[in-house]
This record gives sequence, structure tokens and C-alpha cells, in this order.
Amino acid sequence: MSTIRTRRAAVMAVATVTAALVLAACGGDDSGHAAGHGTSAAASASPSASASTAHNAQDVSFAQGMIPHHRQALEMAGLAADRASSADVKDLAARIEKAQDPEIETMSGWLKAWGEDVPAATGSAESMPGMDHGADSGMSGMPGMMGDADMEKLEKASGEAFDTMFLTMMVEHHEGAVAMAKTEKAKGAYDPATAMADDIVTGQSAEIEEMNKLLGKS
Repeated sequence: MSTIRTRRAAVMAVATVTAALVLAACGGDDSGHAAGHGTSAAASASPSASASTAHNAQDVSFAQGMIPHHRQALEMAGLAADRASSADVKDLAARIEKAQDPEIETMSGWLKAWGEDVPAATGSAESMPGMDHGADSGMSGMPGMMGDADMEKLEKASGEAFDTMFLTMMVEHHEGAVAMAKTEKAKGAYDPATAMADDIVTGQSAEIEEMNKLLGKS
């Protein structure tokens, strides 16, 4: 009987040790598993990942304002093909169309992704969210926008008169876009939007200088 009790005690001891080892191993596995998920979650929420999608009210305002602003520039540029007499003006107009049309598409995509309204392609003041425009006021709520009367004059002009009017108006229009873009650079949060704003400042500032030279200004 003494031998049997000894064997039973030995078996129980082995079982107890084995159970303890199993529990320790499981605990280690759970800890490691949790740590793995924690690392994955941290990676998915890393600053670099979230920075590309973060935007603020300024980004929305920039896109909603710049879209109709660009559309009017395209409308003005489209008149140059059969009204301008200067090859330089026609070339400039073509470059404006090439640069700004894709930007309109890009900004429209941002607004849709953000669940925000995309300005209607009507060219009217009502299509510009947050803008308060008076009749023929140059759409003063947005820098550089031409009023209806200005656009009608440009449509009726041709030859050298068109060239001068187009360049004069487009300088003002570009200056407005540059001002809007600088605000976006200073206050925007969405990296692609601030990058586009930087491109607008650089590109349109260079075109302003080019147009002033064509107008005979220093």
C-alpha cells in the first residue's frame, strides 16, 4: 500500500507540473498574439497613413472655390482659339486649359470622397458654395473672378483688342487664384491639396509675369 501511495503521489506531481507548464505556454501565446495585433493596429493607424486622408474645412473651401475659378479660366482660354491674333496668347491659353482641366477633375474627386458638394458646372454664382456675389461685381466673394459684363465684353472682342483684354483679365484672375492657393498652403491639412496649391502659386505666378511682359509691363 505504501508503494501504491508513493506512485500515485508521483503521478499527481507530474500532472501538476505538466498542467502548470501548459498554462504558462498558453499565456505566453496569448500575450504574443495580442502583441502582434497591437503592432498591426499601430501600423494601420500610423501618422503617415492617416495624414494622407486627413482634411479640414479649409481644404473643402479651397476645392469648392477653385473648381469654379478654374472653370472660368477655361471658359476665357477657350475663346482665344478663334478670337486671339497673337500666337503667344493662343499658346498661353492652351497651356492654361492643359493645366487646369485635370485639376478640376482631381478636386472634384476629393469632394466626392469627403462627402461634400461639388460645384455645379453652370458658371453662376449659385454654383459656388459659400460665395456671396452681386451682379457684375466681379464675383467679389472670390478673388479674380470676372463678372458677367466682363465675360460678355471678352466674348465680343477679337484681334488685338481681345489679346489685350484677355491678358489683362487673366492676370487679375491668376492673382486671385494665387491668393486662394496661398491661403490653402497656410491653413489646409490635406497634403495633396496643399501640394496642388503650391503648384498653382508657382505656375500661375510665372504666367502672370509672362502675361505682363506680353502687355508691355515690366
